[in-house]
Amino acid sequence: MSTSATASASMNGMPAMTIKPSLSPGLNHLSVPGTPHRVVSNSSGYHQSVFKAADKKLQATRVEELVREKGFIPEALVHSEVSWYTQDLGIDDAYFKTESVETIASHIISLYGSKILAYARGDGTLDINLEKIHDDGAVFIHTSNPGVSDPHGPLIEQRIDEKYLDVSTPKEAYRLETYRSAGHVSSSISQQLRCYFLARCNFVEPNPDAEETDITKLGDRAFLETVSENTLEIYQEVMLATLERTGPVVEAFDVENSQEKRLVIGYRMGSTSHFFSAISDLYHWYGIYSSRKYVEHFSNGVSIVSLYLNPLRGPPINQAILQITREISLIFCLPSNPFFVAGSGHAVQESSYAYAAAVFCQHFLNRLGPSFLNLKNQLDENDPTQANILADIRKRLREQTFTRQSIRDSIEAYPELVRLLYVNFAMTHYISGRSQLMPTLSYQRIQTNAALNDEELYTRIKKTTQNAHDFEVFESMLSFNKSILKTNFYQPTKVSLSFRLDPAFLPEAEYPTRPYGLILVVGPDFRGFHVRFSDVARGGIRIIRSRDRETFSVNQRNLFDENYALALTQHLKNKDIPEGGSKGTILPDLGADPRAVFEKYIDSILDLLIPGNSPGVKEQIVDLYQKEEILFFGPDENTAGFMDWACLHARERGYGTWKSITTGKSSLLGGVAHDIFGMTSLSVRQYVIGIYQQLGLREEEITKMQTGGPDGDLGSNEILLSKDKTIAIIDGSGVLHDPSGLNREELTRLAKERKMVTHFDRSLLSSEGYLVLVEDQDFTLPSGEIVNDGTSFRNSAHLRYKADIFVPCGGRPESINMGNIKQLFDADGKPNFKYVVEGANLFISPQARLALEKRGVVVFKDASANKGGVTSSSLEVLSGLGLDDQEFLELMTNNGHEGFSEFYRNYVQEIQKIISYNAAQEFNCIWKDHAISKKPRPNITDELSRAIVQLQADLEQSNLWDDLGVRRAVISRAVPKTLLKQVGLDKLISRLPPTYLRSLFADFVASHYVYEYGLQSSLVAFYSFVSKFKEAQA
Repeated sequence: MSTSATASASMNGMPAMTIKPSLSPGLNHLSVPGTPHRVVSNSSGYHQSVFKAADKKLQATRVEELVREKGFIPEALVHSEVSWYTQDLGIDDAYFKTESVETIASHIISLYGSKILAYARGDGTLDINLEKIHDDGAVFIHTSNPGVSDPHGPLIEQRIDEKYLDVSTPKEAYRLETYRSAGHVSSSISQQLRCYFLARCNFVEPNPDAEETDITKLGDRAFLETVSENTLEIYQEVMLATLERTGPVVEAFDVENSQEKRLVIGYRMGSTSHFFSAISDLYHWYGIYSSRKYVEHFSNGVSIVSLYLNPLRGPPINQAILQITREISLIFCLPSNPFFVAGSGHAVQESSYAYAAAVFCQHFLNRLGPSFLNLKNQLDENDPTQANILADIRKRLREQTFTRQSIRDSIEAYPELVRLLYVNFAMTHYISGRSQLMPTLSYQRIQTNAALNDEELYTRIKKTTQNAHDFEVFESMLSFNKSILKTNFYQPTKVSLSFRLDPAFLPEAEYPTRPYGLILVVGPDFRGFHVRFSDVARGGIRIIRSRDRETFSVNQRNLFDENYALALTQHLKNKDIPEGGSKGTILPDLGADPRAVFEKYIDSILDLLIPGNSPGVKEQIVDLYQKEEILFFGPDENTAGFMDWACLHARERGYGTWKSITTGKSSLLGGVAHDIFGMTSLSVRQYVIGIYQQLGLREEEITKMQTGGPDGDLGSNEILLSKDKTIAIIDGSGVLHDPSGLNREELTRLAKERKMVTHFDRSLLSSEGYLVLVEDQDFTLPSGEIVNDGTSFRNSAHLRYKADIFVPCGGRPESINMGNIKQLFDADGKPNFKYVVEGANLFISPQARLALEKRGVVVFKDASANKGGVTSSSLEVLSGLGLDDQEFLELMTNNGHEGFSEFYRNYVQEIQKIISYNAAQEFNCIWKDHAISKKPRPNITDELSRAIVQLQADLEQSNLWDDLGVRRAVISRAVPKTLLKQVGLDKLISRLPPTYLRSLFADFVASHYVYEYGLQSSLVAFYSFVSKFKEAQA
């Protein structure tokens, strides 16, 4: 029996680390295409609505009387029309039981009118659309040709998705029953009626316990009254399986004595959209129609769809059902795919490929061209003004070339090229042998299409496309194919599409430093990237929120470039640790749930990292990379609260290094909180103190301005660790300023309570001090100046104050840039600040940093100043890799006891010492090099980073690693003594992944050598440095 991990959260202890058996033997066969289907009785799975014949006859009499009274239908035809509608058409009794006499009469009259209109048109078709919408549900009735998706029809199912199913939550949900009429709408017209009945759910237990799984407590009362015992058992199994997975659960059944098949699909409420209507499009494509369908919701957040499917045309029903079960996850991932529409001719796999390729094109078409490269070669990027001009031209070129719509138009214009490109992709990544008893229709389709190699495809694209724009789009799609090293595209269950790409396709002119690895993730309501610059790498995952459609478009255009820049910055910042730099970005659609898209993003990346071994659920994928990949994630904008989930989910999926996959976890999972222990602030403070020491300044006499308030990590700890004269603090709530110095005791109170400046006691301000809140309007400052708008004042306040030192601890990227830098200097050219220690990431643009240094301001950039958090997170990773599960639970979590273990306390103290030591080493190195070379300090930071990163890469490939004595000496110094004492050197070496261990060795040697000997060191100096390790080992 298979096993799977389970987790349950507790405020007093770590989530349970128990392993429980799978839910039932039957579940081992859920979603396994090719295994024999279970057989169900030839019934709807629900007890039919009981509407007594006498009651129905009385209702029909009253309906007939009302229709006759209305006078729209000729007297002679009234009885036959009513009789045909109520008895012969085959509408389910649920309709007659729930609808009023008035509504039924209205529908009959409307139907008759439609017949007259059809006769007048002479086209032999009826256009019937009847609906009744009320607070607790709705009824829709329309003409429907079986097995056909009509994009020009009433789109009832799309409307139902949008208005009822997509927005259903455990608090307010709508169940659906839909039936196809047994008879035709008239003797001369073969169309049938489709009836949809929606009703607001009335759950037995609207607020169940988190662990409740009993379907009889979680279901809707009406559902439980009508459902058959067999269906209830099936739904219970599917529900349990759904709770164990992130993607959809699909089970197929044979209906006894019939060709009809039954599909039951479970998924988590809100995890996809437009799913119900997209499923119809899927089975219609295979020539199948449904006789009845049900959608049930449950108060634990599970939704279950049940379909009764019949063949109309196309392949044998068994093969079609096999294919549908495999492709439902593609529909789940991309339910609103514009390329999978009636008339496109594309199967769902081809259209899903086209969608993913279109996303690739949007981000990676080479948009700059040779003219830009010529200009780039003529300009000096070290000059702040010229660099700013070049950046602006690059931005404009990227905005004005290939748009999302123009790429889509090109793809839709050449369906045959799309088909050929898909076959080229599939021939590499589709595994034909999987677990089915016969080849799938997908595989059969691939075999019937001529597979062209890359060169032949390029020639075909060149000959077929009619203009340069179309050619470049399809050339980019071919580049997409050639770059894919592995993908979850053909996994039977998934929540989003993920592609591990070889970054070699990136043009050097646009991306001069080539990443080591690149992952593209495409989901139903988001897209995302993960970029890393070394094999072993770590960095945060950022969710980029958009406030409106225009902002979303801008964010979408810039998504990869932002990700690339963040990852490269992280790579340079990570010079002191074994992990290189990485970054992940997620762009949700407007209105998408941030947590849901984060979970899909993580799960899809795990598909690429964990070998599949569950037939029909997670299977083996084609891996052209053929190396184990270990990724480490951390919190970033809008993801700080999701790290625990990612860690536990990785454990549940069997990821070997789950304890270290995320940093920034809670203490329940062994996290080391940066804010509580002041990790990032320790490195920032080291630079501030370093300036004071080098220049012989007394901190108590220094005036300081700070962005980022006492409510934040950096802001609060900067207040608590400092003893200067702070004259201004700017945070999200407003601007606090006092030229006489803000009351230190009051600032300390706010910092300890983590409160914004809005809570500052204004009575403690001097006569020249003030607090302007973002909501203030027409506020008068002590000087008499009027602030018209508090928000606008806050956004530019960092440009108006004068102080000795400025320490940004929060704020938006490039808050100081070439467009506003002039405001930091007075009429005589004197700067507002003498020193800047950039605690907040990217607060100052690269060009503005150089301009400030050029005019005499001492600037230490973010990559040097705020790396303390990076070091802390790296050592958090090391603890997870070095300790086994039991040791980790006992030593790194507060599970089962109050407070932290002695090991944890000692380990944290060691981390703090390492952070301060590394920051002081780098500060001194920069200070000395500047004194000699006179180079801008931000440039020295970059040179140091590149020197250490390059030396680390060289050492990883060198034979120095083969010197066992040096290796052991380096590792024993690189690992904190607390961990080394607990585990022992030999055991630690055996536990650490080989790639990580080698990186740990190389980084320690590289960083300590460069810091000690500087950028101007020689080979002789390196030999002398390495000799120290040999001597230590001897």
